[in-house]
Amino acid sequence: MDMITKLEKKAKELRKKVLEMCIKAGTGHVTSSFSCVEILVALYYGGILKYKVENPKWEERDRFILSKGQASPILYVILADLGFFPSSACDKFCCFDGMFGVHLQNDVPGVEITTGSLGHGLGIGAGMAYIGKKEEKNWFVFVLLGDGELYEGSIWESALFASHHKLNNLIAIVDRNWLCVTDFTENIVKLEPLEEKWKSYGWETRRINGHNFEEIFNSLKDIKNRKNEKPLVIIANTIKGKGISFMENQILWHGIAPKGKEAEKAIKELSNEK
Repeated sequence: MDMITKLEKKAKELRKKVLEMCIKAGTGHVTSSFSCVEILVALYYGGILKYKVENPKWEERDRFILSKGQASPILYVILADLGFFPSSACDKFCCFDGMFGVHLQNDVPGVEITTGSLGHGLGIGAGMAYIGKKEEKNWFVFVLLGDGELYEGSIWESALFASHHKLNNLIAIVDRNWLCVTDFTENIVKLEPLEEKWKSYGWETRRINGHNFEEIFNSLKDIKNRKNEKPLVIIANTIKGKGISFMENQILWHGIAPKGKEAEKAIKELSNEK
């Protein structure tokens, strides 16, 4: 089995774990998690991120920031699967006696910062990258942003800071699923053309299919040795709710776990059952 096939299998496995965890809890951002599964699988299982499971605070690690912190379920499931903490912790997702709730918490092994209040991740990531540059460190900072998060002014302040200081050790990835809580982004306040916007702020831009592993890897293959002094943003076109037909591109599934027959149908779809 080649690596791409293995990663596709892993992505499917993790989607099912996220779904089951959220169904059991009766809450959780399933659709927000599903749009970025392949991105996180590529980072954590594809040899891109540098980390040590046995030492989450290893000084030479690459820093990953999930700025769209509502997608915590997929990161929690990945960290548990890798062994940062016992998988049994996922059984108590959003329970009073559990390790974690809906928004991402930095007291969980493998998590850099607490997120969920949108607009903070890129600024913190830029600060980390700035320190890394000043201290001549070899680690990189990856920040996964939601596209609705781009409405926050702090994102663009951070983008200006990063380009001014030539933080080419900073990689932002935009989960471009085109949806916010109540409507499509282009109906709320138009975001496109995103490439031109980021370029005008001094960033190198690349646009890909965020569910295609080959495109993800091609967009990141040169990050550790590229000559460009600009920070890099990868705009990853994705589908919110990817993998469950009746949840894909649907507005009102934001932050909701399916119940009853819908939950059964969702699990069957992910299991390829009829």
